[in-house]
Amino acid sequence: MKLAVVLLALLFCMLLFQLGLSQKEGQQPKPKAAKRPKSKSKVEKVADKKTKSASVKPKAKATPQPPAAQTYLTQVLDKGKFQKVGKTLSVMAGVTLELRCKGSPVQWGVPPYLQEDDDGRLRTVQHERYGTLILTKTTGADTGEFTCYPMYCEDTECRKEYDKAIKVFIFFPDPQELFVPSSDYYKVIQLGTNRPAVLPCQVTSPQAKVTLHREFPPAEVKVDGAEISFEVTRGFIIHRPKEYHTGSLYCVASLGNLRQSSTKYMLIYIHYPAAPPAPVIQASSDSMVLGQNLQVTCTVVGEQDVLVDFTWEYPGQTIGRPPYTQDSMQMVQVDGRSRLRSQSVLLVDEVREVDQGTYTCTAQNLEGSRSVSTTVKVLPSRSTNKPKKP
Repeated sequence: MKLAVVLLALLFCMLLFQLGLSQKEGQQPKPKAAKRPKSKSKVEKVADKKTKSASVKPKAKATPQPPAAQTYLTQVLDKGKFQKVGKTLSVMAGVTLELRCKGSPVQWGVPPYLQEDDDGRLRTVQHERYGTLILTKTTGADTGEFTCYPMYCEDTECRKEYDKAIKVFIFFPDPQELFVPSSDYYKVIQLGTNRPAVLPCQVTSPQAKVTLHREFPPAEVKVDGAEISFEVTRGFIIHRPKEYHTGSLYCVASLGNLRQSSTKYMLIYIHYPAAPPAPVIQASSDSMVLGQNLQVTCTVVGEQDVLVDFTWEYPGQTIGRPPYTQDSMQMVQVDGRSRLRSQSVLLVDEVREVDQGTYTCTAQNLEGSRSVSTTVKVLPSRSTNKPKKP
């Protein structure tokens, strides 16, 4: 009997266990729907913002201009044949010169002879991407520097870009002319201690041999490359002129059997000052009474043999009062050295109210000018009536 009860209990437990398994299998959890993330990473936010700004509100940006093309010069040799030019170029006299300069637009600079009179031989044309210079019936006189200037334009205004200019010195060898012709028989050249002097003995052929000569007494001048040198595109250069360089000089060129002399150059030595003058101004009084005479003195103490010019600006000019001045020069000793004192005195007789104001003196020499000023006040005249006795 007990065994039968135990078996029934086991059977009942097994039934309950099977029933529990069947219920779990029937209640399997449903898969969760994928949720949209509530927040984004910083990188995703920035990227999303950029996308929105680019697609929704595009901002107009200034289009950067492409860098300007490099300017260069070429010589047109024949149709379809070109040659890039360097610092110098030789074209036989009589041959047509044609240059091209890349750029739009460009302007041309030519030697002085062609600026004055080209007889219709010179022509310039501006194309879409380059400018052309054409010179026909060339001669030795056309020898000189040719320049192409790129132009920078804003709206309708254009200006030359000097720092980007391309220059070439062109020789036009002429079998009859070794020197570039000149209408001057004598040309005066001023020499100064602080600036080089150039004797422009320009030849039409770079192959010509050039020497420098003194007219009186006749002698060839030594060219050592230090004190005096020669450049085929400029002439002879005196680097530090001295007084003994003065006189009449000329150049001699020789090429093959041809020998010719240049224009004569009269060299005059001028003592150039080291700096502009330093004037000092002083009035006879800062306050003048009506009817008194006024003197305003402007003084410069400087180097010997350096001339100073004075000019005045004063209130009386407004009514046409003419200037009365007294100028003088005198040698003085300053710190044991001889100096030249230059002085200008402006005289104003019987001052009036219109003479009140600023007086300006400008002193000028070969190096420049400087100005100084002073102010003068005009007072009413004092009463000359004596007080009555009681």
